[in-house]
Amino acid sequence: MTYSGEVTVGGPADVHELKDLMITKIAVGPMDNNCYLLRCRATDEQLLIDAANDAESLVGMIGDDGIASVVTTHRHGDHWQALARVVEATGARTYAGREDAEGIPVPTDVPLDDGDVVRVGQVELTARHLVGHTPGSIALVYDDPHGHPHVFTGDCLFPGGVGNTRKDPQAFASLIDDVETKLFAVLPDETWVYPGHGKDTTLGAERPHLPEWRARGW
Repeated sequence: MTYSGEVTVGGPADVHELKDLMITKIAVGPMDNNCYLLRCRATDEQLLIDAANDAESLVGMIGDDGIASVVTTHRHGDHWQALARVVEATGARTYAGREDAEGIPVPTDVPLDDGDVVRVGQVELTARHLVGHTPGSIALVYDDPHGHPHVFTGDCLFPGGVGNTRKDPQAFASLIDDVETKLFAVLPDETWVYPGHGKDTTLGAERPHLPEWRARGW
């Protein structure tokens, strides 16, 4: 089956099979949050991005192999509703952006700064600190040595624009600047984008619209 990235709450997960990494996407909760389970194909170690809601479904998706770690992309409550129960069930290490850790009720074992590396088995993900949606939002970039990069953007980048900055011009300027310089300026058009809600996209699909986003201010 070809991966589409289109998932619905209560529906089946979708699996993106890469040579070294398997990415399972599921939608959960009343705000249609995306959660991503990453599995290193060499070691079978697993990492979860955003234990957003519905701990039972997430633990079922994780399975008997458990997870070594869980990354929370940012402090907003819809992205950590199931975090305590998932950590209790799996004993996973917790990661989050340093500036957002205090806003997450489950203690962060490993605070992340821009450029830090998060490992899942033999696979490396690079944290990119994107300021504006929250002070400590983190995107994770997997630069696939066998193909194009993949980036998990939380609520910082979606099809059609950057994340909500609550009509704050300074927050919007900060977020779009960070997204441009740390993602669009350094990653190719083929880069696959996995957002915190809704459908996936690519940097190439969104790049032509950057001036339009800046002009409209959101």
